[in-house]
Amino acid sequence: MTASRTTVTQRPIITICTQAEQGDVPNSVRSLLLSMKHLQALLKKWSFGHATDNQVSDAYVQIGHDFNTTVRAFAYHSIDLSDIHSIPGELRVPLEQCLGEDPSPETLELYMPEVRRVLYKLLKGLQARRDQWKTAGSQVPYETH
Repeated sequence: MTASRTTVTQRPIITICTQAEQGDVPNSVRSLLLSMKHLQALLKKWSFGHATDNQVSDAYVQIGHDFNTTVRAFAYHSIDLSDIHSIPGELRVPLEQCLGEDPSPETLELYMPEVRRVLYKLLKGLQARRDQWKTAGSQVPYETH
């Protein structure tokens, strides 16, 4: 274990969304899924010393941003996601523990099951509302000028 612990930080990201972007469930979900995939790929690179703690932390921050965008998009269509609001915090715990160790495939093997469990919980939460968001996706609001 390294002498210093790495903390996964959540930096604020300020985004200005148009009305159309706020309710765009399919694109927000797509971005979130891509961010999740990117985090997993970075963790694998990290375990071999090919990615830094900061890169992994930045990927976590991006997931948080995409998660919040997704929650807002669902809320725009009155679709409740309160049962998965804890996901970013749940994901932070194994990431901080993992990054607190020296990078190695063994370290990743130790923490990746929990990372995957949390990401799977997020996927199941989104899938449970698939019919609702597919309907919402076909009704993306358009700006009027």
